[in-house]
Amino acid sequence: MNIVKVNTSSHYEVKIGSGLLASIGQEVAAVTKSKITAIVSDTNVWPLYGDIVSNSLKNAGFAVVSYVFEAGESSKSGTTYLDLLSFLAKEHITRTDCIIALGGGVVGDLSGFVAATYLRGIPYVQVPTTLLAAVDSSVGGKTAIDLDCGKNLVGAFYQPKLVLCDTDTLNTLPKDVFQDGCAEVIKYGVLYDAALFSHLQEKGLDFDRESVITRCVELKRDTVTADEFDTGCRMKLNLGHTIGHGIELLSSYEISHGKAVAAGMALVSRAAQHYGLCSAEDTAAIIDTLTLFGLPTQVNYSPEMLYESALSDKKRAGNLVHLIVPRAIGNCEIRQTPTQELEAFIKAGF
Repeated sequence: MNIVKVNTSSHYEVKIGSGLLASIGQEVAAVTKSKITAIVSDTNVWPLYGDIVSNSLKNAGFAVVSYVFEAGESSKSGTTYLDLLSFLAKEHITRTDCIIALGGGVVGDLSGFVAATYLRGIPYVQVPTTLLAAVDSSVGGKTAIDLDCGKNLVGAFYQPKLVLCDTDTLNTLPKDVFQDGCAEVIKYGVLYDAALFSHLQEKGLDFDRESVITRCVELKRDTVTADEFDTGCRMKLNLGHTIGHGIELLSSYEISHGKAVAAGMALVSRAAQHYGLCSAEDTAAIIDTLTLFGLPTQVNYSPEMLYESALSDKKRAGNLVHLIVPRAIGNCEIRQTPTQELEAFIKAGF
């Protein structure tokens, strides 16, 4: 097992290894004084891991209640949010009790936002069961729900008490869901770590899971510690996301987050090459690596459609969009792009 310590406004550990779900009761008892744990999960994950998590918590002395919602991005909504709040109130969950977010990014984002706002904040523990959640959304305290006009437009910064990543859960993922997470893994290599990127180029989908997840979490830890509230360097973690979120929205979330981010990374990389910001060799390496992992590098929407969709991105500040642009493998920059120039930038990436 690897442990990454996150020293933000509240300190916590990210534990990464095999077989950790069976010990979740002891782990939660060590970081909270809760009497009741409310497990939040979805219809894909609960049948796989609901019993093992519930039994471990009960064996550690917790009373356990559970809330299971329909899997999918459409559930990351105000309707589900309010329904979950009502469930917690009806179950008499108090400020000293604890939410367990058991699932992927949708479960973690929704559960974290509920934890941040129910009774003005109660403890929660992230238990990511997808690669994407393990390397990205479970760490750093970003919580949110979607609105009809955009993704993650309502949320809060709220750190968990613990992140418990059992790598065995990745074995039950469909291949395309695992590939989704690989987009975020590749992102970390492009952003910060040429050695990580080279390992991914060499190994493809057979990369060392525990060590790669640990490295990605370390990189995110360092970024979040330097800029917890996303006003500076943390914006870099949105590489591919401005266009990616636009793709998701245009597809009514039929295109998954990872695939949309991959296409967004490819588009931004080609545009960076067009403007002389990134070499042809590094751009080709990014495109080729995304292709190696079975991820898309093109989009079926017009530049005009992507431009309009990107204007609803939460990272927009007035008439500026903070685009994250590769300069080289392991080196990216934040470019404050006027909205009137964004459409031309997007067109350059086609």
